[in-house]
Amino acid sequence: MGASKKESVEVDKKKKNSKKTQPTKKEKHNTEESVLAQKLEDTATDYKELSADDDSEDYKSVGESEAGDGESSGDEGIHNTGSSEGLAIDGQSEDSEPHQGAEESDSSEDEVAPRNTVGDVPLEWYRDEKHIGYDIAGKKIKKKERQDKLDSFLANVDDSKNWRKIYDEYNDEEVELTKDETKLVRRMLKGKAPHADFDPYVPYVDWFKWEDAKHPLSNAPEPKSRFIPSKWEAKKVLGLVRAIRKGYIKFDKPKEEPRFYMLWGDDASSSEKTGHLSYIPAPKPNLPGHEESYNPSLEYIPTQEEINSYQLMDEEDRPKFIPKRFTSLRSIPAYENAVKDSFERCLDLYLCPRVRKKRINIDPESLKPKLPSRKDLRPYPATCYLEYRGHKGAVMSMSTEASGQWIASGSSDGTVRLWEVETCRCIKVWEFGEIVQYVAWNPLPELPILAVTVGQDVFLLNSGLGNEEIQRKVKELLQVETPKAPEDSGNKVSGWSWLQDDEHEGIRLRHFKAVYSVEWHRKGDYFSTVMPAGDSKAILIHQLSKKFTQRHPFKLHGLPVSAVFHPTRSIFFVSTKKNVRVYDLLKQKLIKKLETGLREVSSISIHPAGDNVIVGSREGKLCWFDMDLSSKPYKVLKCHPKDITNVAFHRSYPLFASCSDDCTAYVFHGTVYSDLNQNPLIVPLEILRGHASSNGRGVLDCKFHPRQPWLFTAGADSLIKLYCH
Repeated sequence: MGASKKESVEVDKKKKNSKKTQPTKKEKHNTEESVLAQKLEDTATDYKELSADDDSEDYKSVGESEAGDGESSGDEGIHNTGSSEGLAIDGQSEDSEPHQGAEESDSSEDEVAPRNTVGDVPLEWYRDEKHIGYDIAGKKIKKKERQDKLDSFLANVDDSKNWRKIYDEYNDEEVELTKDETKLVRRMLKGKAPHADFDPYVPYVDWFKWEDAKHPLSNAPEPKSRFIPSKWEAKKVLGLVRAIRKGYIKFDKPKEEPRFYMLWGDDASSSEKTGHLSYIPAPKPNLPGHEESYNPSLEYIPTQEEINSYQLMDEEDRPKFIPKRFTSLRSIPAYENAVKDSFERCLDLYLCPRVRKKRINIDPESLKPKLPSRKDLRPYPATCYLEYRGHKGAVMSMSTEASGQWIASGSSDGTVRLWEVETCRCIKVWEFGEIVQYVAWNPLPELPILAVTVGQDVFLLNSGLGNEEIQRKVKELLQVETPKAPEDSGNKVSGWSWLQDDEHEGIRLRHFKAVYSVEWHRKGDYFSTVMPAGDSKAILIHQLSKKFTQRHPFKLHGLPVSAVFHPTRSIFFVSTKKNVRVYDLLKQKLIKKLETGLREVSSISIHPAGDNVIVGSREGKLCWFDMDLSSKPYKVLKCHPKDITNVAFHRSYPLFASCSDDCTAYVFHGTVYSDLNQNPLIVPLEILRGHASSNGRGVLDCKFHPRQPWLFTAGADSLIKLYCH
């Protein structure tokens, strides 16, 4: 009973104390206003933090909306406090604890279990399905309809909070992030700690006390080297001192700043700036002259007529400054073009092409190759010595006999003439009635046979030179017993045939197309003919002793221009309009392909040694090929302005020549050394003139004398000229 009385007394005391502490109506109203103000301050600070992170307009709209929510929530708080007076104000009461727990978690989604019951099944399996899982009853959970891009864009424009929404693929719904979650994301994107309360720079706390430590980590005694000077360091220092005294080691002297400097000097001459490789000085303005003086001489002041003429000139040619004369400095007005000149100067500095050009002072004469003097390269043909007259048309071709005593020429007047070299006397004339395209002597002196191409025929003529034994041998060779027809006579083209020509006392070799040229083999038994329109049978090789003809055993790549035998080996050169192909006749294979790089090849000639080739072109270029060096030209000489008609090597002298439609012939010195490491020496020697142009044609052919340094030229003016040294 005593205890119960005591308890009742304590309860009464508590009631009295609670009555004393119960607030009045004014106090209630003041507390409600303070709570509302506190909430508004919290929302304002949250908005400031968000706007500090991002200054976009979305955050501004979010701040306004959040402020509106804060006001509405404040009104609700006032209404609630009015309904429950004692519960909202008593901060010491037990009901305040669950309210604090609710403020700690803004999102209630953390406590809600996932609605999707897919489990560990990958969501890719439901990509093409209309459902995304199953509920507890086993029914399908259908997917929600997603908005298209246009609807989502419009929703983003209408709703200021739409940027906070994130699609949850697992639960198939859109989740709106809270302010705290947005802050976490922003901090993580900036590389900061997710929570603002986290301090990455916490002061270090030493958890161990070292005051009682009596023993070091190692009880080993101190080494002797710690308190004795090093002997090796002393030697090293001594060596450095000796090197400095002897001058082996040099120190940079301190730079002395110049006391004076050139006011109008060039910045490029300064040693400090030129040490920097990328420094380029700005262009200097022109220095003022006498005409820019305020009181120049009368000779610098233009007259009124000159000033009027300046107005008629172009703005670029017009002088920029017209000098005027003033009696004193006080009478000089302000400069009219001051701003304009300053602007143009700024443009010069800004738009000046800053490119460093390294200019080297080289004498142009030193760049020319050092060639030997022409006097040291004599003899070579230089002057016209003889003229051979008799043809009535252009001399198309000519050839020299092996001994050098006779020459033969073919003309467009349909005749072939035999000339004596020293006397210019015409010994014999053959008439064919058609244009004689090509003439070639047999290279053997004991077989004075002449090959002539006329249209589709090749005539093998007996020149009548030599003694009776030679003539008997020649007549036996020029006898055809029965006409020889080609083996493939079943084709549409008749092919070729060997016929006896009684009119000219020789052999007539009939072809199916017009023959352009004929070339003899060095042994005098074989010769080749070229028919540019003959397709696969364009090049034929004939044997005189057996009266046998065969096709070129290789495929032709393009229209053939000429075909030449090697002077010493069984090698055959075939030139098309673009390239020169070299074939081995014994092995029957392609050896080399010479890339000329020319528009059209016109002629070809082989050096007597056989390792060098010269090629003439229709564009006036002459190419020298060293076959041991490369398949590309060793030298390209642009000597003629018009087409090169023929090129030729001398048999014994280091000379070669080219003739052109420009009525000139060029003579060159070309020495080929036996040492493969030394390149051929090519020196231009002489330009031979004398022929006249006819129908746009000039010199049509040129040939060297077989024994003397003489050159024969055949022109379109029906003349043959001999040039001697």
